[in-house]
Amino acid sequence: MAKTVLVINSGSSSIKYQLVDLENGEALASGLVEKIGEPIDGHYKHEYNGEKHELEEPIKTHADGLKRVLGFFKEYGPDLNESGIVAVGHRVVQGGSVFPQPALVNAKTIQQVKDLAVLAPLHNGPEATGAEVMEQLLPDVPQIFVFDSSFFFQLPKEASTYALNKEVAEKYKIRRYGAHGTSHEYIGGVVPGIIGKPAEGLKQIVLHIGNGASASAQISGRPIDTSMGLTPLEGLMMGGRTGDIDPAAVFHLIRNAHMNVDEIDELFNKKSGMTGMTGYADMREVDRLINEGNEDAILAMDIYVHRIVGYIGNYTAQMGGVDVITFTAGVGENDNNVRARVCERLAPFGVKLDKAKNDERSKEPRIISTPDSSVIIAVIPTNEELAIAHKADKIAAEGKDSYGNVFTK
Repeated sequence: MAKTVLVINSGSSSIKYQLVDLENGEALASGLVEKIGEPIDGHYKHEYNGEKHELEEPIKTHADGLKRVLGFFKEYGPDLNESGIVAVGHRVVQGGSVFPQPALVNAKTIQQVKDLAVLAPLHNGPEATGAEVMEQLLPDVPQIFVFDSSFFFQLPKEASTYALNKEVAEKYKIRRYGAHGTSHEYIGGVVPGIIGKPAEGLKQIVLHIGNGASASAQISGRPIDTSMGLTPLEGLMMGGRTGDIDPAAVFHLIRNAHMNVDEIDELFNKKSGMTGMTGYADMREVDRLINEGNEDAILAMDIYVHRIVGYIGNYTAQMGGVDVITFTAGVGENDNNVRARVCERLAPFGVKLDKAKNDERSKEPRIISTPDSSVIIAVIPTNEELAIAHKADKIAAEGKDSYGNVFTK
């Protein structure tokens, strides 16, 4: 019998899921629930065995959505009772200082995740709700929270600490938590085997570039620095987020544009970045505008690349060199133009890109630099679901987490 973990990523109005086979790392089934709680019909998509099943109907709550998802598994397959399910892994963006490791889901940890929503208001609440619902729907299966921020809990203090008044920072738990940690940890772990170098002493920069984007510096698989901070807003330019911006811009907008906190939050997190500058978050549309000579798109791409190269330079200096730079996530894996632009800026430092390999469309991990490049440039698909599945399986097998919580049926 297969051994599987159901991985769930609950958003404010959506749920993504995969049933991961732990033997081969593949997704046996996957799906999406959209438009939860919206006045229009919601949308379900369930994929299994090469077949896609879709349904549109009102979805009032996450509970309604997840009940329907379990019905899809029973009706279209694979039947969870026969698939060897050992755990449900819930992706959570923010574990704060409370959760440096994954945790079993129970009443206490659910409340703690909800309390941490002050640090991730768009994510933690729905993620806690998803776990709460699944705990009721599958009470005999261990439910595990896996936190995006856990990997970066290991950051050195000089990288995680802001130069903010010490008492205020401690009282309100303000520090760099980072995000996309599950992806950065996964990529950092598989790179040595792909490039044929030992993990010990390896100096890596991982560029997780999608609609959300972050960079990390790692030595021997441990994080040295990361671009996202207290929230996912800090760092690289993104699909809808500003990335790095002078905090005084907030004061300026309050005083002169008379904007309130919620308006500025939405402006910085959803209406800026590529969307705010070009009207599009999709990089294919941005490339189309660039080819048409659109000056806003040209400038936006220049800023986008400028930020990435700036972080590469910063991290190279912090680590005293770099052995490998890896592109991952939606843009990093699929946009050869962005990769080429970044590497072109690094050419004076001996970085050499193999154009044919960079232009190749592939879902396989690959090296796209030339053999004589000063730095190895790699493209490796991320697999956060597999990483979450392995972490959840470990705790399920032990029947307890590192906080003393024990699973009992």
